[in-house]
Amino acid sequence: MDWKPIKKSFSNWAVQPNLLDYEQTYQTFSWTDIWRELDELPEGRGLNIAHEAVDRHADGPRRDQLALRWLGRDGTRRDFSYADLKAQSNRFANALRALGVRRSERVFVLAGRIPELYLTALGTLKNVSVFCPLFSAFGPEPIYQRMHLGEAKVLVTTRRQYQQKIADLRKRLPHLQHVLLTDLPEHEADLLSLPKLMAQASPDFTIPPTDPEDMAVLHFTSGTTGMPKGAIHVHKAILTHYMTGKYVLDLHPGDIFWCTADPGWVTGISYGMIAPLAHGVTNIIDEADFDAERWCKILQEQKVTVWYTAPTAIRRLMRLGIEPRKEYDLRHLRLIHSVGEPLNPEAVTWGLQALGLPIHDNWWQTETGGIMIANFAAMEVRPGSMGRPLPGIEAAIVHKVNGSVEVVEEPCVEGDLALKPGWPSMFRGYLNDEERYQKCFKGGWYITGDLARRDADGYFWFIGRADDIIKTSGHMVGPFEVESALLEHRAVAEAGVIGKPDPLIGELVKAFVSLKPGFEPSEELKLDIIGFARQKLGSAVAPKEIEFNQNLPKTRSGKIMRRLLKARELGLAEGDVSTLEGSE
Repeated sequence: MDWKPIKKSFSNWAVQPNLLDYEQTYQTFSWTDIWRELDELPEGRGLNIAHEAVDRHADGPRRDQLALRWLGRDGTRRDFSYADLKAQSNRFANALRALGVRRSERVFVLAGRIPELYLTALGTLKNVSVFCPLFSAFGPEPIYQRMHLGEAKVLVTTRRQYQQKIADLRKRLPHLQHVLLTDLPEHEADLLSLPKLMAQASPDFTIPPTDPEDMAVLHFTSGTTGMPKGAIHVHKAILTHYMTGKYVLDLHPGDIFWCTADPGWVTGISYGMIAPLAHGVTNIIDEADFDAERWCKILQEQKVTVWYTAPTAIRRLMRLGIEPRKEYDLRHLRLIHSVGEPLNPEAVTWGLQALGLPIHDNWWQTETGGIMIANFAAMEVRPGSMGRPLPGIEAAIVHKVNGSVEVVEEPCVEGDLALKPGWPSMFRGYLNDEERYQKCFKGGWYITGDLARRDADGYFWFIGRADDIIKTSGHMVGPFEVESALLEHRAVAEAGVIGKPDPLIGELVKAFVSLKPGFEPSEELKLDIIGFARQKLGSAVAPKEIEFNQNLPKTRSGKIMRRLLKARELGLAEGDVSTLEGSE
């Protein structure tokens, strides 16, 4: 299908977008100007993320404004004003100081979306210690790997998580000195009560001098093999969080913002906490996992204006066949963004039909720390495109030739997606692995590991991970392109595509397909899907093999793990499966 651009008119918008003229803003943009919109620590003590996200609002007219509303899975609700967040994060910072936790030492958190996680994060940043989130569904071994690599000094968790996953690890974690339980009323042996420590701590705290380059957050990202990598981010990253909150998420005073990402991952911290708080808006936190009815009720009852979610969630809503705006009052919803993996064109246009708004895709990585390429509120959306680079971000398509890097000037040519280093949230290294870090840069560019193309108007289009690209009969086939086409078939709910070695053509394209309710696997349906794909993609690109699989392996953030499909197909070692959904 030839997906037409979605054009927009702002004449009837109650709120004008922050970025109205992309070209002018891009040409005149300055990170120094963004820095001036922030506050910095008093008396020239530097730049601290927690001060910009909380204290500068708590010390001003937004003191009593609702900053964070937590919705418990059992129906309970807890509200925190900016003044509350300041006092409670101060208490945690004082608790760390009383425990002797110093600058740059690592504080890990293993918990679901509970208020204590956010208070811990902000208090850790105030102490200029390093916040290290762990995904709550991790099993003991991935937890050990990350805590060992990060030399965890403090762990904040729950009694259940501790008993099931941590207790047997403590002897293997010599750096771990303190375990704080969020649901322990009194100290017990070698376990500390977080509520008691918080009650004993003062609500007053002076953030020490913070260099913009001080380490702030350590995010772990898995590779296809080997141990996870610890990507280092610094306090200066707040400039990117704030700027992208302004120009991509289009946050305005009075907005109600909801990011559905889990705080165990980078999106849940950068955009589930820092960016909305930096803009002084109300941030919704939902403890529960995906539930279509619950999510629609939250959008309605909390009057969410800006929603940031994931393609997996959108596809689940599509799969259920519901039409939210026919059943719920979504008139307050102004803007929808998606991230985590490429958004299929069908999902973008589904948003128009079912939610009354197109869904805006954007692209970034754990290593970039913030959004780099996006579809903006004031620009037409081209379904299937990642959008255009952020002001302050120079992106290009490059080819690696004879050990050097050549920038591709012609449009619509596939190559490596590269970024010019220097944006504030760029990772500063992989913890204890400088060699691995340096390999990410070549010829003055950060090579992202993703393949893409740029059209004549400057929109970027995702092709696939460099190590996912399929070479078949002399053609380079991007799995995402094939998966997008398959998803347009009436029976296909999800698809994962790999290259399977073939002695004649190099690799053949194989697709693993899960079916929508009401469809059953059969040879007839398999041939129908292959024929449909050939019509859309041509015989060179369309899959030659289809395998039905109702349980495609996914990460806990919902991405289909192509490398795992390939490893299982070929009988190879599966590598790091710590992010696999359902693994312990």
